[in-house]
Formats: sequence, C-alpha cells, structure tokens
Amino acid sequence: MSTARDVMTTAVVSVFADTPVREIARLLLGQGISAVPVVDAEGLPLGMVSEGDLMGRNDLERVAGTEWWLQLLAGQEEVHRDWPASAHVLARTARDVMSAPVVAVGEDTSVPEIARLLTAHRIKRVPVVRDGRIVGIVSRANLLAVLLSQEETAMSRHENGVLSRALASLDGQFLHRRRPAEAPEARRPVSRSEEELPLAADFRDLVDEFERHEGEQRNALREAAAAQRRQQVKDLIDRHISDDKWRTLLHLAREAAHRGEKQLMLLRFPSGLCIDGGRAVNVAEPGWNATLRGAAAEMYLRWERDLKPHGFRLTASVLEFPDGLPGDIGLFLIWGDTQE
Repeated sequence: MSTARDVMTTAVVSVFADTPVREIARLLLGQGISAVPVVDAEGLPLGMVSEGDLMGRNDLERVAGTEWWLQLLAGQEEVHRDWPASAHVLARTARDVMSAPVVAVGEDTSVPEIARLLTAHRIKRVPVVRDGRIVGIVSRANLLAVLLSQEETAMSRHENGVLSRALASLDGQFLHRRRPAEAPEARRPVSRSEEELPLAADFRDLVDEFERHEGEQRNALREAAAAQRRQQVKDLIDRHISDDKWRTLLHLAREAAHRGEKQLMLLRFPSGLCIDGGRAVNVAEPGWNATLRGAAAEMYLRWERDLKPHGFRLTASVLEFPDGLPGDIGLFLIWGDTQE
C-alpha cells in the first residue's frame, strides 16, 4: 500500500511567521507552487499560506484578481487604485494570513487516509512530518495517480484499514538494574562488643546505597514516562479524526448534557503535541489553537467548522504539571456556563 513517504514532494519550500506577504507572493510565483508551510526557528509547522490566503477572503480584497500578483512584484506596477485594502494587506506577514492549526500526517499514513483528510477538512495539501518537523508535502495532485493505481489492483478494504491504523506500541516495562553480587570477603575475628556496636559509617553506606537505588528507579521511571509521551505524540500526529469518531464524540456530549453536565473533554494529549510544549495553552495566550498539532489540531478544526457556528465553545487547559512543567492537556467542548 502506498503511503505519504511514497508520494510526497520532498523539496519543501517554507517561510517563517514574520515573512512579509510580498515575499511570499514572490516565492509562490518563482517556485510555481500554490502554498507554503509556515515554520518556526526549529522547523516545526505553525500554519499554511496559500494563494487564497494572500488574496483575501472577501470580494473587496479580490478586486484585482490575477493582476494582484503582478502588483506584488517589487517595482513592476503600482497597487490597484480600486483596492483600498491593499496597503493594509501588503503590510501583513505570514502570521497574519496563515491558516492554523495545521492538519499534518506521518510518513506512514496511507494514501486513502490522506485523501479522506483532504476531503474532510476541505484542504488541498497536507505537510508530512517526522519527529514534528516537515519532511514533505502531499497535495491532491500527488494522490490522483496512486488512487487510480489502487483501484486497478483492487486492494482489499481490510488491508487498507489495517495498514493505515498500524501504530508502534510502547513497551512500558523495564528492568531495575541490580548490582552484581560481591564475592564474600574473609572477615577477621571480632569481639562481641564490636558486633553489638556497628560503625556510623556503615549506616551511612546503607543510606547511600538506598538513595542510589531509589535514584536509579526514579530515573528509569522518568525515562519510561518520557518515552511513552514521545510515542503518544508520534501516534497523535499520525492519528486522524474520522467522521465516525466525531459522531461518537457528539453522542457522548449529548449524553453528558442529559446528565446535567456542561462540558465534555474531547481529547487528552501530551503537551509535547503542541509546538511550544503547551506554554500558550497554559497562559491562555490568544492564538493558542495555532500551536496544536495532529489529532488536537483536527479536533479544533472540526469544532470550528461544525459546532462553533451553533454556539459551542472549545477550550484547552493543562491538566497536570509534572516537575513544574505542563503535562497532559485537555481539549473541552463547552455548551453551558462553567467556572473559568
């Protein structure tokens, strides 16, 4: 079965959040592409900027039509006089116009699953990430030939589903290290008084041994927990919200309302799924939604499209603070008045 790794475009052109709109327009024209991902200094995706984002979302900003591209090129032509919003638009940066959060896929995501995502989220392309960083782009054009090929080979639906959901599992078990048994040493004859009155240094050695062993156990637990969180982040980046899953969540929300509850936690995820480790969520910073990745980003987009117009709210909050840092984060659907 073909995956994102097989069909993606690997020569990815990206921009930073503070890249001016004019520079993005030049880049799209020069490279012959219709969109670019927006990344931070570490290469983590923040959003996507397409031709549609640059041209605006209302009729006034689309007055100039195709000519707008020529007007953006430095020194070639003045801005269209009938476009009063143009000066404001040209002063924007990628951060101002990008679409966020980003729907992304892993390298092992199947082609049919990518096609489903493009349809579900009404988008034309998805970045492919490895360890959170973009390594490719899959567009609708990349998918067409592969999808036709899959139809010709009559790939079974079962095989398709199993392979697209295959995720690496974490072996959370670990063995505590034990010190090798020391060979018994010959002991000199001791008096009764020496046996009854041990040295304080011996007790200190016992304490040191206990603390060493406890430290090793704590470190092993931290390493196992960190590995588990990394695996969870990897899984959630490559896990997508199907229509069936979304309908199930809405059913659970309705049942919660029947019980008199005012909200439902749609998703619990490690703070590492956020590009900033959960900092924006923790301080309720405006634009926290742009830091979401993977399943959390898709959940936000589903809410924004399907539920926000009907009065539902969506909030995120840090649920725990291991070692004083943001741990797991909850994404909550709210329909009633709640204590903030």
